Amino acid sequence: MINSTFRWTAGSLIVATMALGGCTSYVKKADFDSAIAELRANDQKQQQQLDSLTQEMQQRFAKYDAQISQMAGRVRLDTAAHFAFNDATLRDQDKPLLDDFAKVISQHYPDAVVTVEGFADPAGSASYNRRLGERRAAAVRDYLVQNGLSAEHLRAVSYGEATNRQVERGKTRDQGEPNRRVTLVVDFAGQSSGEPAASSSTAAG
Repeated sequence: MINSTFRWTAGSLIVATMALGGCTSYVKKADFDSAIAELRANDQKQQQQLDSLTQEMQQRFAKYDAQISQMAGRVRLDTAAHFAFNDATLRDQDKPLLDDFAKVISQHYPDAVVTVEGFADPAGSASYNRRLGERRAAAVRDYLVQNGLSAEHLRAVSYGEATNRQVERGKTRDQGEPNRRVTLVVDFAGQSSGEPAASSSTAAG
């Protein structure tokens, strides 16, 4: 499957090839075809990795009733952990799933980049909830590092109470638990799936 990553890389390669040619914009067809073939092969390899990981995670995490999806060159494990209201403490009941996740990635996909996305319910200020989401993401990231994943391949980001990311729109307290979560995103291209969180203080979510 040729995705947007391939198209962007191909365009960049063409520009670079022309630049290396000096003052002329002429590119030998053989060189161009060779470069395109290499890009297609790399893109196909990445897609095979994604398909393999998706299938393995769907089988392994079925017992946790976890949702596995593939989108934009990444594999997403939705809701790897939930959190109590205004708290970022990792619960014991969520650790077995994280243990299995760490085993799969460290044994079979050690070069993959994992982005840990933290979320909060909409209680409290948006700035505080963004910071709270970062704390939750950091708690899961640190646990995965303790279980063998490379810190260099782990990123913690927060979406806080982002409306378009809420599972139960507007729900807080007992009803808002689905919103207080962490999601894991696996990327073989080394691209982050989010932005770092901003810090703050005030009420909770």
